[in-house]
Amino acid sequence: MLNSTGELEFSNEDNPEIISQLASLALCGGKSSAGVPEKTGYPDSVYVMAANIFQGIRIEKSAQKVLIKYGNEPLRSLSESEDQSFRRLSYELAFSALKYIVYIFFFMCPDHLSSLIIVMLYDFQDRKFQTRVLSDNEESISEVQEVENLLNSFKIKLAAALARCRIKHDALSIYHILPETVRKQELRASTLPLYAWINTCKISPEEVYNNLKRRGYHKVKSVLHVDDKVFAVDQHCYDVLIFPSHLQNDLINIDLFKDYKLIFQDKSRSLAVHSVKALLNMDDDILMVNTGSWYTVAHMSVLTNNNTSKVFVCGVQSQAKDPDLKTLFTKMGCKNIEILHDLFINIESKDHRLQKVKVILLLPRCSGLGVSNPVEFILNEHEDTEFLKDHSQGGISEDKLHILAQQQYEQLTHAMKFTKAQAVVYCTCSVYPEENEAVVKKALEFQDLGNKVQPYRLSPPVLPLCSLKEIQLSTDKFFRVEPSEITNGCFISILTRERDPSETVSVKDVLARAAAKGLLEGIELGKSSKREKKKKKSKTSLTKAATTDNGIQMKIAEFLNRETKASANLSETLTKPPLPQKNTAQVGASSQTRKPNKLAPNPTVPTFMKSTCPSRPRERQAHLMRPRPEDRMVALKPIEIVLPPVFMPFSSPQGIRSQMPAQHFYCHWVAPKALVPTSLPTPSLARKGEKPKDDTPSSLLRPPRPWL
Repeated sequence: MLNSTGELEFSNEDNPEIISQLASLALCGGKSSAGVPEKTGYPDSVYVMAANIFQGIRIEKSAQKVLIKYGNEPLRSLSESEDQSFRRLSYELAFSALKYIVYIFFFMCPDHLSSLIIVMLYDFQDRKFQTRVLSDNEESISEVQEVENLLNSFKIKLAAALARCRIKHDALSIYHILPETVRKQELRASTLPLYAWINTCKISPEEVYNNLKRRGYHKVKSVLHVDDKVFAVDQHCYDVLIFPSHLQNDLINIDLFKDYKLIFQDKSRSLAVHSVKALLNMDDDILMVNTGSWYTVAHMSVLTNNNTSKVFVCGVQSQAKDPDLKTLFTKMGCKNIEILHDLFINIESKDHRLQKVKVILLLPRCSGLGVSNPVEFILNEHEDTEFLKDHSQGGISEDKLHILAQQQYEQLTHAMKFTKAQAVVYCTCSVYPEENEAVVKKALEFQDLGNKVQPYRLSPPVLPLCSLKEIQLSTDKFFRVEPSEITNGCFISILTRERDPSETVSVKDVLARAAAKGLLEGIELGKSSKREKKKKKSKTSLTKAATTDNGIQMKIAEFLNRETKASANLSETLTKPPLPQKNTAQVGASSQTRKPNKLAPNPTVPTFMKSTCPSRPRERQAHLMRPRPEDRMVALKPIEIVLPPVFMPFSSPQGIRSQMPAQHFYCHWVAPKALVPTSLPTPSLARKGEKPKDDTPSSLLRPPRPWL
């Protein structure tokens, strides 16, 4: 049934002794990858499912280069298992076959069995051509049994052919035949820890910590190179826990994961939803695009559980999935998710359902070469199996990269057309600038500026930068995580609208927002004070006074001149209390009309009066501007601390100001302090309507004149 060609070309005429020596070389050094334990084989159903997966991800070649022909129909399986571990084994086997076999083995075989032979041949050499251990209760599949028998019959020759290939490529093992980029990727995947986020709708972080400690887990700062049962809290996301990779089989069997209290997911998705959370207000809605895994949607819902926000998810074309999704979200405690059965590119920016959407999370399909373990990423994020093709070769063609970048650009520009949205979070797991920085910069450069809304701008990361390297990588306002032994690669860009310069936020609005968020607990916000009302009236009256007729101003000026000339003597002028002011408009008018009279000569007014009169209107205004305790709002008490020091003495009307002598009011710029009397009435008492004493000698009211 099996005939060989290419690298595996051999015949029955080969020297048995040479074949035996080459086979021994293959059997002693055929380990495919470092750190992988010895295997005994898989169940028949795993081989069939792996063959069907391989059929879908195999690399197409031109007709001239085709050496293996594949059938068009998948192999029939006895049962399609939905068990996660079963699917993981099948994907790992198919992906390994895609990486290794394409470089080494080529067969001439029946088309419908080509994929099955390739995946079983890889597993056969990975077991060093040892016989598979079968389970007693396992149901066998005829096609699998037939291929296995044929491979066993060619065991020695297959091992010899493999040894020839290793010698030809000067490789210690089949693992060293792979490209260097693929080998580095496998090395990172072997140490990559597990990330799981806490479903705070069902359990608190403290309860999770206590539950894990009862099971023998210990909380540490880093899980790298630790073989014990430990866990750590992620530095970027407070609700994400990190576990060593060797604990996966133990963790998936505990109740925390079975009851959806802990959910495995790649860290890049958690970084994306936490970036959105940092941009939200209490009642803002979110639109998620190309989410992949429903766990990402659930995580976004859990983070906004205490808000009134809704999480809209677009792209679910099949309504038949709705009952299953609702059941999943109900089990996870998510209540604010709404599914849209439309492709994102077809949703209009003025859709009535999305009028409260303020943040759009865009997770476009990308090459994903920042992911070290693509199998786990596919299982957790439900990415297309096409994702594995690029990873098997360690790179992507320029044509495919251009197509992906164009799709990402179209989705990003469409997201920027939603006029109600205020921010867009763009996240990929790619390492190519063509899919990251280039897409964002191009979208910002060619954004539509015809709308009345403000344009978008690039904003700095909203996530904490926990190391010097992260700070250096984020100097251009992009958040980057390079692929490493502790995490997959990630790229996040935050686009926010520029602030409208015409928008002004009043103090009342700020206080209202603070009160709504509970920041002013115990502080009463009263009505606007009398002082504020007077200020408003003053501003209104001053504006009106500036626009009055010149004739009216002249009449007012004449009236004030007559009043000034009518002052017979200085004592009456000094002791006469100021007229009660009905409103601040009169003060404003008098201050404006008395300025021209300062230079006008008046023989009836003494010389010192000419020098001191201009200061009286300003002093009166200072008294009027003096704050009153009964009019102050309780919420504005702290503002006294930040006022300029010159206003501090006036905070108490009956204190220091009441003790200042009257002469200081008129002659503080000339008279020495020793000559100032201390028993004179104060201007503050006169303003309160107190009558001055009539028996006060007029000589005491006359200030000293040292210049005479």
